[in-house]
Amino acid sequence: MRFRNIAIFCGAMLAGVFAGSLMGPSPAQAVARELIELQHDVTTLLQGQKDLSTQITQDHTVMRTLVEQSSDNVGKLSATMSGLQKSVQDVQANGGARLDTMSTQVQGVSDNLEEIKSRLGKLNQQLVDLQNTVQSLDAKISGSGAPAGGSAPATGTTATPTAGAGTASAPAGAAPSADTLYSNGLRDITSGKYDLARSEFQDYLKYYGDTDLASNAQFYLGEIAYSQKQYSDAVSEYEKVLTTYPKSFKLAPARLKKGMALIELGQKAAGTRELREVVKRYPGTEEERRARARLKEMGVAVTAG
Repeated sequence: MRFRNIAIFCGAMLAGVFAGSLMGPSPAQAVARELIELQHDVTTLLQGQKDLSTQITQDHTVMRTLVEQSSDNVGKLSATMSGLQKSVQDVQANGGARLDTMSTQVQGVSDNLEEIKSRLGKLNQQLVDLQNTVQSLDAKISGSGAPAGGSAPATGTTATPTAGAGTASAPAGAAPSADTLYSNGLRDITSGKYDLARSEFQDYLKYYGDTDLASNAQFYLGEIAYSQKQYSDAVSEYEKVLTTYPKSFKLAPARLKKGMALIELGQKAAGTRELREVVKRYPGTEEERRARARLKEMGVAVTAG
């Protein structure tokens, strides 16, 4: 529109010059020169309009290409972000599984230490008993003047209960010692040999179910089932710890893992109740911290109501 107005204006000027030439005394050559210059200016303006139009068309094409490229880049970036998000979720899931495995291994190491302490205590007691027996025999020998051979029955009589102190109520020749079964079970569960560890802990409970470490063996049966994603069996094994061994120091981890196994089974309400019980019954423990974290992760309030 602008160039059209310029062209009209130039035409009007030409008309004015032509009219002036008719009325004035200017020579014909001057008028012709002015007409040529005006015609040249109009041609230049029209060419500029054409060039500008061409440039605008080219710029529009370039802009459209850039927009299309940007759209493609945004699409690729979105796909990359989706892949990264999935990778992060996979890492988090695998990290949770590794954390459970590490927790089981740490529990095993802790129980190993406790078992060693228990054994040291038993050995110390056996040593004290043996010293008392020796002193008693020396006193008898010194007091009665009996020959050395007469002390053999007494020594044999006292040796039998001393040897049995480390094996609790084990039937003679029926199974390995309690210490052997328990130690082998801990070794195999920490090295991932779950089926073998299950068999060893089951044998321990079969022969030594009334010992101090029986609740630990029962707890580890739950841990084995949980590690193998047999969550229904895990719930059953953890429940036995809670009901059969009410004084066990494995009550807090057993209730925590029972709740987590219930959640894995899709029983969110039951699992939530167990986790809340952990928070309520065992404040200040590692189990309470993990229960709170799991409830928060689920978007569930720590306390009911």
